[in-house]
Parts: sequence; structure tokens; C-alpha cells
Amino acid sequence: MISRTITPKVLELSRKFPVIAITGPRQSGKTTLIRNIFPDYRYFNLENPVERNFALEDPQSFLAQSKKIIIDEVQRVPELFSYIQVLVDDDPKLKVVLSGSQNFELNERITQTLAGRVAKFVLLPFSLQELKDTAYWFDDYKEFLISGFYPRIYDHQLNPADWYPNYVETYVERDVTSLLNVANKDRFIHFVTSCAANVGNIINYTSLANSVGISPNTVKSWLSILRQSYIVFTLQPYYTNIKKQLRKSPKLYFYDMGVLAHFLGIKTVEGYEGHYLKGQIFENFLISERIKKDLNQYTHKRFFYLRDKAGHEVDLLYEDDGVLNLIEIKSGRTYQRGMSKNLLYYQSQLKVKSNSFVLYDGKETQCRKAFTLQPWLEWILE
Repeated sequence: MISRTITPKVLELSRKFPVIAITGPRQSGKTTLIRNIFPDYRYFNLENPVERNFALEDPQSFLAQSKKIIIDEVQRVPELFSYIQVLVDDDPKLKVVLSGSQNFELNERITQTLAGRVAKFVLLPFSLQELKDTAYWFDDYKEFLISGFYPRIYDHQLNPADWYPNYVETYVERDVTSLLNVANKDRFIHFVTSCAANVGNIINYTSLANSVGISPNTVKSWLSILRQSYIVFTLQPYYTNIKKQLRKSPKLYFYDMGVLAHFLGIKTVEGYEGHYLKGQIFENFLISERIKKDLNQYTHKRFFYLRDKAGHEVDLLYEDDGVLNLIEIKSGRTYQRGMSKNLLYYQSQLKVKSNSFVLYDGKETQCRKAFTLQPWLEWILE
């Protein structure tokens, strides 16, 4: 089993909270993680109709089976949350681990009944840090852009071109239809494909709606489902004292590179190299890896992009110990002067302490006066 970076923090907080909740996309490794790090817990999966019926018909007896219990896909029996609340309040020795693949349902129930009693985690597919020094490491990082990071692809040596179509079909059949009444599944797939074609761009709801033949409100609703199911995420614009110049719409990205490649029809490294969205794909890659790092280390950073009406844009921005980090992401292997122009522009506009980085596909690190030029892999793995 590949060690998951999130493990130490989950174990630490399991000693401080009566309830641990782990959510994330389907097939991200949640069940494997919790069964390995909590081996003395009794495990139940509510996808199993026998166990689900027991939990529905007699929740008190179901929960009384052990003082340490794992309940997988707990959102299938939402009535359990209220019983768990009462039990953990009455019995300080009771420990419960909850897992589920529907972020909306799980978060809603936790907010309503378990606030203050639960530590919540998000487990995404493998990160580059987790695959480093394993047998699954690719010397050419572009292979990761095709394969993505879902554990089953690596554990079972599956061809991504075989696995992703089935994963997407399962996702639409199970998650989307349970959260949203999508009458035309083909149209929904067309919508996700349109989202992939707009990766790294500021969301234009009207344009997306027109491309699929739906209303802008439906676009917002379907995007919400994609976010809740950990297919896509968005970056909000960063607001400063020049906020009147800034755009208000978020930018769109995919959590997993293999899912993105599937919807873009990219099946080979050569297909990526010649793709018209190569720069945006590379940008998505690095931003998604940084978000995985944040979730795995449980640091709760907030990530933004920066762009004004004149088109000055910085790909990624986040605060760390009171310092604003401005990140420009470039897929080129050689530094060119234009790569840092937006960083230099915002350094004159932002009146806060900041560090600036240009991440590129080269090998050399240069600590320049106004910014640091850094190989992207060094930044990801540090």
C-alpha cells in the first residue's frame, strides 16, 4: 500500500475528536486508508443492502455493535447522524469514523448534527509526493497527465483509456442522478466536456450554457454538482485595494488530470504536447497538486487567482504566515522575460509583503531580485 500523506493528521485528530469524517471522490482510496489506519475498528459499508437495512430499521442496535466503528458511505442512511450525536455525547469512549463520496450530503448532515464533535478531511487521489520513490513513478511527468492519479489505475496496472470511460459512466449513473434530476445524461457529459475545454479560464456562464443548450442557471447548478463530487474546483479572484478593477468570476479547474485528459480526448503524451490547451493543462496540474498538498497537510489555505480588466493575471495566489505568494506557471523549458511581467506589475500594486515565483519546466533555480525562477517539480515536492 502506498502511504498517504494525510495519515498522521487523521490519527492525531482521531485522538482529540470523537468523530472523524473523510470525504472525497469515488475511488480516491478512502476505504483503503481508513481500514488500514484503524485496524481495530469494526467496519460497515452502507452500500451493502443488508447493513444498510439494519442501520435503517434499528439504528441504535446498529451503532451498539462496537465502541470503535467505521461507517462507509454513511450518507446512504442520513438518520444515523442524530443517533451518533447523542451517543458520542453520552459515551466519551465511543469513536466513529465516517466516510462518503457525496460532499454535499455529508457536509450538510455534519453541519446540522455533529458540529464541534467532528474533524473533517478530504482525500483526493494520489499526489506526486505520494508517488515519488514508488514503483509507479514516471520519469516523464507527462505520463501522469494522461494516467491521472486514481489509485486503482496504479494498483491494478490499468490502461487509463479503459478505466476512465467506466469511471465517468459510474459517476453519472450514481452520483449525478442521486443529486440532480438530469433527464439527458448525454447532455450532461457534453457539459463536462465543455468545462474541460474551458479549463484554466474564467467561467463564462452564458457561453457554457449556449455551447450545451441549457440555461445559465442550469450551468451554475451542474457546476455545483461537479464541485460537490470532486470533479472540478474553482479559484476565486483575489480582492485588494484595487478590487474595483478585478473580475468577479472564478476560474475553472479539474481535480484529477486523468479525468481532464479523458474529456479532452488526450490519450498519449504526444496528444498532450500538441494540444492547443497545453499551457492550461500544465497550469491545472500544478494548482491541483498544490491543493492536494494543502488538504493532505490540513493547513486550510485559501487559493486565488489575480486578474484586472487590463488583462494582468497571476495564476495562483495564497497567503502563508502573513506573506502573499504570487505564482506564475509556465510550461516552457527556458525562461523568457515576459514570464515575469505580471508578477512585477502586481508587486507595484499590492501594498503587502509578498514572494513571487515563476514555475517552469526547466532545471535551474535562480533567485532574482524581484522573483524566484524555480523548476515546478522542486516547488511541488518541497
